Amino acid sequence: MLAYLIRRVAYAVPILFGVNLLIFLLFFFVQSPDDMAETFLGEKRVTEEMKENWKREHGYHLPRLLNTVEPFPAVFTQTIFWQKSVPLFAFRFGKSDMDGSRIGAELKRRIPYSLCLTVPIFCISLLLYLFFAMIVAFYRATYLDTWALVVCVILMSISSMFYILGGQYLVAIHLKLAPVSGFDRNLLYAVKFLVLPVLIGIVANIGSGVRYYRTIFLEEINKDYIRTARAKGLGEGTVLFKHALKNAMFPILTNVVVSIPFLIMGMLLLENFFGIPGLGSYTIDAIHKQDFAVVRAMVFLGSFLYVAGLILVDVSYTLVDPRVRLT
Repeated sequence: MLAYLIRRVAYAVPILFGVNLLIFLLFFFVQSPDDMAETFLGEKRVTEEMKENWKREHGYHLPRLLNTVEPFPAVFTQTIFWQKSVPLFAFRFGKSDMDGSRIGAELKRRIPYSLCLTVPIFCISLLLYLFFAMIVAFYRATYLDTWALVVCVILMSISSMFYILGGQYLVAIHLKLAPVSGFDRNLLYAVKFLVLPVLIGIVANIGSGVRYYRTIFLEEINKDYIRTARAKGLGEGTVLFKHALKNAMFPILTNVVVSIPFLIMGMLLLENFFGIPGLGSYTIDAIHKQDFAVVRAMVFLGSFLYVAGLILVDVSYTLVDPRVRLT
């Protein structure tokens, strides 16, 4: 098991390095430090001296990859790549270009607020989607199955913006059952602000979730071991909820475990529209303010969490089926 895990982690290292290099190229070659300075300061009435001062203040005045005027090892270390990109591997995200605040400290402060929103959505939606999918699969090829698919397709076709704006108008403004937006730093009092975004987060993805899991269960139902269980006289409910669910764990685990890293990253639209100070709203604010350091840190963090999620998927496979380790 340990050797299996080490191999998976070893595969992830070059992937993360490639992602980090790609981020560096996008931020410092596609858009040069001079362009970044003009974007931040404004293109009008910006002198070269002002741009140079801004670049020196934020560490963007160095050569990008190689500093040919410095001796070894400064030829590599006194570069933007070494100063800005390499520390990301150690989760040293540096300071914000906007206000100079420590990005790492800001991430630690905001992660709990994102989890308050994403964890309830994740847990409740998983249970509901699996339950409804099994019910629909149980009544396959019936009117219930047909109409369930029609409703799922309709729900999938509606933009998430419609759910957010419609939910705010109907539930918060018209019925006055929840606040339109806002948040309380005391998590006990924050529940009233989380009910509506959690409900919207569940409803917005119920169509795709139910349809995805229904496909998994229908694929399992047509296999030989299901026909054998039926031939032994087991009821359809037992066959579906016990045998089919157990053997459908591979695709379910893939979808579930890969989603876990995104719990930390938060939900951009929900946090932004409902005023929740999590990582999602932090990213949106950084994009609006042209805070390049924060955007760069969030892109790398998202990539790292996604790769970590893939490793967790592989590990979870070995827990469900030990034969995976042998292959």
